[in-house]
Amino acid sequence: MIKNLTRHGNSAALVIEKPILDLLGATIDTAFEVVTDGQALVLTPVKDAVRAGKFHKSMDKIGKRYKKSFEELAK
Repeated sequence: MIKNLTRHGNSAALVIEKPILDLLGATIDTAFEVVTDGQALVLTPVKDAVRAGKFHKSMDKIGKRYKKSFEELAK
């Protein structure tokens, strides 16, 4: 499958359709681990509840700490 990126503010987003999420056992709330070797991206759903909780907690902390910076970058 070939996908195009979608503009999301000053970033690019990759839309993953529901059938693919279903195949992976993922939902909109599932955290994904992103790994690259410089040539390819590998997205893996995080199914460990403790690890996912830590991930979401970290993202919330970063979001609060850098809120103004993110808002400026999104302009």
